[in-house]
Amino acid sequence: MTATEKQILLVGKGEKQRDIAFHHRPATRPANQTDAAGVFWMGGYKSDMAGSKVMTLDGWAAHQGLGCTRYDYSGHGVSGGAFIDGTISKWLEESLAVFDSHTDGPQVVVGSSMGGWLALLLVRAHLAAVGVSKSRIKGLVLIAPAIDMTKDLMWDIFDDEAKQQMAETGIFRRPSEYGDPYEITADLIEDGKQHLFGDALIETGCPVHILQGVTDDAVPWTVAVDLVGRLAQDDVKLTLIKDGDHRLSRDEDLALLTRVVGEMAGL
Repeated sequence: MTATEKQILLVGKGEKQRDIAFHHRPATRPANQTDAAGVFWMGGYKSDMAGSKVMTLDGWAAHQGLGCTRYDYSGHGVSGGAFIDGTISKWLEESLAVFDSHTDGPQVVVGSSMGGWLALLLVRAHLAAVGVSKSRIKGLVLIAPAIDMTKDLMWDIFDDEAKQQMAETGIFRRPSEYGDPYEITADLIEDGKQHLFGDALIETGCPVHILQGVTDDAVPWTVAVDLVGRLAQDDVKLTLIKDGDHRLSRDEDLALLTRVVGEMAGL
């Protein structure tokens, strides 16, 4: 299977069923080197599984003989569904479906921006289902994690005009320097309330490494610092990239990402 080919997983039932596109490449390491973890990628809001960070990771993982799984949330990339129908609940359900059905053995979960929040939610659901002792999540790498995004980075900073627009139309089109406006729906904001971590401690059962740009204008670096203090696991690292932005897609950023993931995977 090439990098441009895709597989399809049906998630949900009836009218809520979505075609989720994903790409899974199994590990090719020799039998005596199978203890290294695979890579499970969770992208950001309005991103897709063909971005520079994930494609760099996929190519690096292939060179290392590690498995790699990446996918598009509904309404993103080449998956089915409309973007404005998306919610945190739906995207988490899709993430769990791909993880449970198309990964095996230990995994390093890599979450970028919104994918960082979803990664923490996925870990919580996985631990609730199997317990810490049987968890397959060997480590977490979070890139500018937009934890509690729908509240802290959306609703709480919307001005009165934005909130009125959402109340009247059910949607607020927030300008973005990365392309088309972000279409933020009232359903997304309301659904997000049930997934907020708030000030509670977060149990992961595995090491965590956060990569955060200090010049990030989408997720302030202070969010990552606060998150470190709320992760119950002792083995938590935070790397601040002083001149790094939200994307962290420069050559030096990508080299750092692959090194961190490699260390977490056990190479």
